[in-house]
Amino acid sequence: MTEDYLARIGTLIREARRHQGMTQHELADLLGTSQSAVVRIEQGKQNLSLEMLSRIGENLDSQFVSLGTSGPQHLRIEGGTKLHGSIDVKTSKNAAVALLCASLLNKGRTTLRNIARIEEVNRILEVLSSIGVRTRWLPDSSDLEIVPPARLDLEALDEAAARRTRTIIMFFGPLLHEFHDFELPYAGGCDLGSRTIEPHMTALRHFGLDVEATQGAYHARVTPGVRPSRAIVLTERGDTVTENALMAAARYEGETVIRNASPNYMVQDLCFYLTKLGVRIEGIGTTTLTVHGKEHIDVDVEYSPSEDPIEAMSLLAAAVVTGSEITIRRVPIEFLEIELALLSEMGMQYELTDEYCSENGETRLVDLTTIPGPLKAPIDKIHPMPFPGLNIDNLPFFALIAACAEGRTMIHDWVYENRAIYLTELTKVGAKVQLLDPHRVLIDGPTRWRAAEVICPPALRPGVVILIAMLAAPGVSVLRNVYVINRGYEDLAQRLTALGATVETFRDI
Repeated sequence: MTEDYLARIGTLIREARRHQGMTQHELADLLGTSQSAVVRIEQGKQNLSLEMLSRIGENLDSQFVSLGTSGPQHLRIEGGTKLHGSIDVKTSKNAAVALLCASLLNKGRTTLRNIARIEEVNRILEVLSSIGVRTRWLPDSSDLEIVPPARLDLEALDEAAARRTRTIIMFFGPLLHEFHDFELPYAGGCDLGSRTIEPHMTALRHFGLDVEATQGAYHARVTPGVRPSRAIVLTERGDTVTENALMAAARYEGETVIRNASPNYMVQDLCFYLTKLGVRIEGIGTTTLTVHGKEHIDVDVEYSPSEDPIEAMSLLAAAVVTGSEITIRRVPIEFLEIELALLSEMGMQYELTDEYCSENGETRLVDLTTIPGPLKAPIDKIHPMPFPGLNIDNLPFFALIAACAEGRTMIHDWVYENRAIYLTELTKVGAKVQLLDPHRVLIDGPTRWRAAEVICPPALRPGVVILIAMLAAPGVSVLRNVYVINRGYEDLAQRLTALGATVETFRDI
């Protein structure tokens, strides 16, 4: 066995032993060996025979040798303790996936600095690699190098990876410049109800793209020579819709005006990257973008995406629900100002440092220290709006915070018809949540949290909301099948543990 394999087996054995509530000494007795031998096994420093693996598996009610992939990952949380210390906000998940798609516009080398190593990024990298793009993580870093081939091979596209992410729809903008006829699998990602791609198609028809939905795929045809003859008015101010239109306009040798554009954080990051490619963009951060594109782009560039405001909000919610004082560093304040204003109305206190700049040279950052204290329900309902309003992805965290506040709060998620329903999962850990309809819930607080075993909702933010609630619940909780959380958060369990929480990963194997 290789050292890497032994280390992975050792980790699985340690997790299974802890899941059984067994000490190293007790496992050693069952195996007829010494505790020091068990220590070496769990550290990956002991060669193992198949017979020994079988015996360990029998005693831990786990199977360590099997065909196929291991089972889903779960989290075990010992809640009821306060958090402490400081934590840095990672770079943006939504910016990262947009930049990965935008790298297809460039024939040169793109190096993305400090990219979050999350499952959503992994799926896009699998897709890119399958069509001939060379990608590699630079040694001892989270920097990612991307080098496209002379010609993309869409016939070899990894459909399984593509179907596990909604990001695949952002391939339309770059690919319409490369192919007159191509197919993409249906978009996947979080289960948030039906989300039409028609706004994307309305925008991209200005560049000659027509898409027909066939069995399990989008069949795209591009009419050569079609270019925008007037301003593109987006029918919804969506982030990915704006990004698709931007990427289409980036390779059009002329001027494209995009109205009702999203000025949100990931769109701004995309604009800053495109600027490095030589694309001139006026109006960054506003709802009207004027793009002066380039037909051919072949430059070697480096870019660092900004920090993730949704992760910052997640950490803020964790501090609130556990009544903790922590310092959240590298908070992109421009994209949390509305949320903080609303929290102030609810009685929350916090301290902010002076502003400083993100590595992209553009985004304003602060360090935020939470101050524990009682909260009261807001007078009005809480609902999202396009930026600069309250971010749609931050809304679920307000359901969690509302459960800590004195009084009744209405949460109105008017965008997705399923996500409000997932918030009712908070009842399993003690919250009082009443579902009014698929878009609205009433939450009564404050909550006496209780430990529970819950299957993770199939949507990223509601899944993290349940995890954070479990941090406050005295006792041991289990959150099962957390792949959806790993889609958007890097090493969240370990990073929460560094703040004083007790969160362990394990698998049923």
